[in-house]
Amino acid sequence: MSSLNVARLDREEAADARPLALELHGVRRLFGTRAVLDGIELAVRRGEFVSLLGASGTGKTTLLRILAGLDRATSGHVRVAAARSVVFQEPRLVPAMRVWRNVVLGHSRGRETRRRALDALAEVGLGSHADAWPRTLSGGEAQRVALARALATEPGLLLLDEPFAALDALTRIRMHALVSQLCERHQPAVVLVTHDVDEAILLSDRILVLAQGGIRFDARVPFPRPRQRLDNAFGALRARLLAELGVAPEDAVA
Repeated sequence: MSSLNVARLDREEAADARPLALELHGVRRLFGTRAVLDGIELAVRRGEFVSLLGASGTGKTTLLRILAGLDRATSGHVRVAAARSVVFQEPRLVPAMRVWRNVVLGHSRGRETRRRALDALAEVGLGSHADAWPRTLSGGEAQRVALARALATEPGLLLLDEPFAALDALTRIRMHALVSQLCERHQPAVVLVTHDVDEAILLSDRILVLAQGGIRFDARVPFPRPRQRLDNAFGALRARLLAELGVAPEDAVA
């Protein structure tokens, strides 16, 4: 990351009163003698949507697993919001439980549990599917249930591990709009791991590129939502990100 970007981000973060949802200092993760993550420095505030790009094998999922508590850093300081949720590429619903019970899986049982599930399902447009079985859902519906489950806990940190990758193009567009609306309403900090540069630009406040064990690019998306792929600013940022990822202009698909 350039010194100009560092200085700009430092000024913006100093003026931002929102609480931190995650803070990493000097985070390393070794596998044998190989440092997949090597000195990660990162802070993300509540209400901030951050996308993490990088080539395969650069440590994106490893970093997400550390944030989720599913892996541990070899060294360094990790501080994350106590309430955190993860949405994976697969919905990971329990087939033997009806949809509403999947939404509140792990919650204490009580009179308000079903109501909490119904409210969460209504937010993702699946209020009428509460008593359905997971096997009757489409792929997009199942992923919406997974999103409802993640948000039902009112997390301070929402982690998204390529949750749209297995969806068809039209369903992915609808999911992008839904996630944007829900994150605006609930205001968690969001970290999205994705390989899709356009997706990162459409959804994010800030985009990171991970390479050689560290964050090599960190910048805010400098234009407002809603965003259109045909805008010049969108194209310029897309070209910059592809260059950071090592993709030559002639290899990029518009």
